[in-house]
Amino acid sequence: MKEPSMNVLLSLLLVDDHTVVREGLRRLIDPQANQWSITEAGTGFQALECLRRQPFDLAIVDLSMPGMSGLELTRRIKSEFPSVAVLVLTMHSEEQYAIRALQAGANGFLTKDSAATELVAAVRKVASGGVFLSAQLAERVVQQLNGQTPAPDIQALTNRELDILQRIVSGQRPVDIADALHLSIKTVSTHKKRIQEKLKLDSTAALIRFGLEHRLGNELIDPSVDDN
Repeated sequence: MKEPSMNVLLSLLLVDDHTVVREGLRRLIDPQANQWSITEAGTGFQALECLRRQPFDLAIVDLSMPGMSGLELTRRIKSEFPSVAVLVLTMHSEEQYAIRALQAGANGFLTKDSAATELVAAVRKVASGGVFLSAQLAERVVQQLNGQTPAPDIQALTNRELDILQRIVSGQRPVDIADALHLSIKTVSTHKKRIQEKLKLDSTAALIRFGLEHRLGNELIDPSVDDN
């Protein structure tokens, strides 16, 4: 399929819970593609409301957000609005996150540290019907899927368990996690127990060490933004 010209009007939906991140993404896109229409949403629920009100060509979705995670939002977008392309944008560069995003229906996966140089190209590729992964990440994804590299321990976790693990590593209390995900504290505790069993970890401290070693949770931390 022919890639869209920079002069073609595309309707983009930016979904990130941090205003400063959305502003940064808008600045990256606007100077190079000022013909593109950009709408912002701070949560997955707001994003779905926007999608129900007007048509969009592409949603740029943050992976870790309070309430509805980026993976869940991606799944719902592809279920309810299959014509909308989804580009997942995240701090996490591990191939496991890319695999989960693609399995949820994403058309592209881009790390935030690459956004300054690759965001516009990724948007154009995905909006034209293609799939975007950085060359290095694509190679690692293929190697893992082919069994050429060992699967990380976190592969055993469900998307919900991974989301809760990220929040624990980020320092959120069970009551905060339950409130953000609209779950009971008992359900959160059950998930935490299952996570520890799957990862063979015997304490919360060990869970946090594991998360830090795998660079989990950092995306939920932003000292300039109050998420409470």
